[in-house]
Amino acid sequence: MKLSNICSAAIALALMAGLSSCNLYKKYELTDETAIINDYRKALEAPVDSTSLPYLGWKQVFTDPQLQSLIQMALDNNKNLKNAMLNIDIARAQLKGAKLSYFPSVALTPNGGTASYGGSHMNWSYTIPLAVNWEIDAFAKILNRKRGAKVGVEMAQDYAAAARSQIVCGVASTYYALVLLNQQLGLTQRTAIIWKDQVEAMKLMKEAGMVNAAGVAQSEANYYSIMASIPDLEQQIRVTQNTLSLLLNTYPQEWQVTSNLDFDIPSALIDGLPINYLAVRPDVAAAERNMASAYYSLNSAKANFYPSLTISAQGGFTNLLGSIVSNPGKWFVQLAGSLAAPIFSRGQNIATLEAAKANRQIALNDFEYAVLNASAEVSDAMIKYHKNADKKVQVDKQIESLEKSVEYTQELLTFNQSTTYLEVLTARSQLLQAQLAGLSCWHNKVTALIDLYQAAGGGR
Repeated sequence: MKLSNICSAAIALALMAGLSSCNLYKKYELTDETAIINDYRKALEAPVDSTSLPYLGWKQVFTDPQLQSLIQMALDNNKNLKNAMLNIDIARAQLKGAKLSYFPSVALTPNGGTASYGGSHMNWSYTIPLAVNWEIDAFAKILNRKRGAKVGVEMAQDYAAAARSQIVCGVASTYYALVLLNQQLGLTQRTAIIWKDQVEAMKLMKEAGMVNAAGVAQSEANYYSIMASIPDLEQQIRVTQNTLSLLLNTYPQEWQVTSNLDFDIPSALIDGLPINYLAVRPDVAAAERNMASAYYSLNSAKANFYPSLTISAQGGFTNLLGSIVSNPGKWFVQLAGSLAAPIFSRGQNIATLEAAKANRQIALNDFEYAVLNASAEVSDAMIKYHKNADKKVQVDKQIESLEKSVEYTQELLTFNQSTTYLEVLTARSQLLQAQLAGLSCWHNKVTALIDLYQAAGGGR
């Protein structure tokens, strides 16, 4: 049979079956009609604002030179990010294999042998065939595998972007945790010096008959309480240093951090983050691509119910012609076409199809949850930022008032007027707690900004 006749027959069969399988060729589209998906579709169609928070590079957000160097070190050394990049290479290799499925398979399988019966002369026979097999993609089996593999590459890239965002924001969070602890330690140490001086002053005032022994003892107890908190802070600093070292993929060591508490993002980038910013969030994008992967898997499961069309050809050189061994050998060519239609496969195709449908629904549910979770994280970060900013204003006012209170009560006690040592100790304790609360408000505000940057998909 001529090759042209085989191709014509195969194409005719493909067209007949293709009338009922045209949906197998359809490319994935975000067609599920739910409120969440409609919102997400609008987000994808919205114009891109390159100046908005998710599109800002991490160096534009984290401007501290020391922090920038640490983030860059983490990006260069972090094993999780390296594994994510290797996963991209794996996905690309799989895509390459899927694309090569369109090409025919070629195999060279030379063989030979000899036999003797009843003392007859031994004649060697040999065949050197070159076999070519080509599967016609009449029902998009190869096409859906290729498209699924391409989605796999995009998903791997999304996961790498998510890992990068986590590393950037993780280093920033740990860095500013160290800044907070250093500030708390410095404040506590300075307060301890003041309390020590207060103890000495109380002893002198006792000798002058201005306070009693109970006042001195209470003052000493407060001083020792503050001194006891210093080892706890130093321990937390060391543990946080080790956490930062782990993020940087190095042995535990001490890292220098800034003493500058200025870290802010323009309010225009913080207020009213729309949902379309979430369209660039890596984990949301990966969840949407997972739906595409499930769609192509479902198409592949449907394609299993259609026949496979294969054209094969063999050619080569042999000296075995039927039952006759001829020397020298001769060239030969064989052409064939085959159609394999599934009739009964022990329910395997049906089970595969049902599983693919269920997996597609799971992918849809996971995607909707990813969108809702991302929205909640953005909202949480915005609320945390604004509320701690409001709280910081009030705490600053409290600190200012308590500083005056400490000054006034100390003067009254010094000049033996209408106050007691207990009022002085109370005022100083309240001032320290307010100052620590002010640092916590600052840190919570910074953490909220970092969380918001990550929640909106930043980290480029």
